[in-house]
Amino acid sequence: MAIIRTVRGFTPEIGQDTFLAENAAIIGDVVIGKGCSIWYGTVLRGDVNSIRIGNGVNIQDGSVLHTLYQKSTIEIGDNVSIGHNVTIHGAKIEHGALIGMGSVVLDDAVIGEGAIVAAGSVVLAKTQVEAGSIYAGVPAKFVKKVDPEQAKEINQKIARNYHMYASWYTEEDKA
Repeated sequence: MAIIRTVRGFTPEIGQDTFLAENAAIIGDVVIGKGCSIWYGTVLRGDVNSIRIGNGVNIQDGSVLHTLYQKSTIEIGDNVSIGHNVTIHGAKIEHGALIGMGSVVLDDAVIGEGAIVAAGSVVLAKTQVEAGSIYAGVPAKFVKKVDPEQAKEINQKIARNYHMYASWYTEEDKA
């Protein structure tokens, strides 16, 4: 069973049909929507400020989400995919975005709807990543716009796939 811990009077809220890996840690002021998956070794640390996660979000293995005390929060829209070993610190990720493996997204950055942050990128504090665009590098910079329908299709496919993967685990638990 995942680690779910109350801190400072805040108890995490977990939406229906959400998969939590046994060693995921969900701490404090965290609200997770419906149909999400929080994978192995992931830490959602809402001890110093809030973390709000929409519906259909997948946060893959080894990722860490945290905030700044009384300064930054995390807001994640619906159908967002956060790759393996990603660090998000006090940022906003809008609907349908994809954060590539090993990326870092820092305080007060905003990742626009349907945007893609390439694997290994570092999105600096206060960066505004345009909707429907690809950002890459250290620090992350604009690479190109992507066809909005193509980006939506790719990003939603990944989100749907992770919902399917999570169902494999919950089916096993019921057997």
